[in-house]
Amino acid sequence: MATTCKINIKQYLGSNISALCSNSYHKSTDNHCAHFVSHVLGFRYGFKCKGMSGKGNASESASIRVHEVFRKCPEIGEWSSKKASTKFCLAFVTSSSNVNLKTKTMRNHPKKHIGIFHSGKIYHYSNSKNKVVKQDPAAYAKHYSGKNITVYYGTMPK
Repeated sequence: MATTCKINIKQYLGSNISALCSNSYHKSTDNHCAHFVSHVLGFRYGFKCKGMSGKGNASESASIRVHEVFRKCPEIGEWSSKKASTKFCLAFVTSSSNVNLKTKTMRNHPKKHIGIFHSGKIYHYSNSKNKVVKQDPAAYAKHYSGKNITVYYGTMPK
C-alpha cells in the first residue's frame, strides 16, 4: 500500500481531462473524477476510458468508475476515522446510503465523487469547471448537498 505520493500532484492543477487522456475520452458533459484519479495513479481495472471512446491504446486506458475504484481500496472508512498520520489516500464523497463499509461496496449512483488527498488538500476533477482543482477536506465535504452526504477515505489500491 502506497503511503506517500511519489508524483507531483500539483502539476495537474488547472488541467482539462484532454491533457491527461490519450484515448480521446474528453466529453465535457461526462463525469471525469475517477478518470482523472485513475490516469494519475495508474488504475487500470473495471470499465476504462478506451471503452467510452473506442480509440487509443488499451495499455494506457484508465478506470472511469468511482465505485470500482472504491472496491479496490485495501482499507476504507469514514473520513473522521482516517488516521491523522495518513497524508496520501483517496477521498470519496456520496450519500451514506450508497456505501456499505462491511462489504466495501458503493452503489453506482450518479452522486459520487473521488479525489486524491495529499498533504492536507484534495485534488479532484471539477466537472462543472472542466479542470483539476484542489480543496481542503471541509470544502470537499460540501460537494453535494444533503443531510446524509459523507466523506470516506480509501487507502491506495495496489
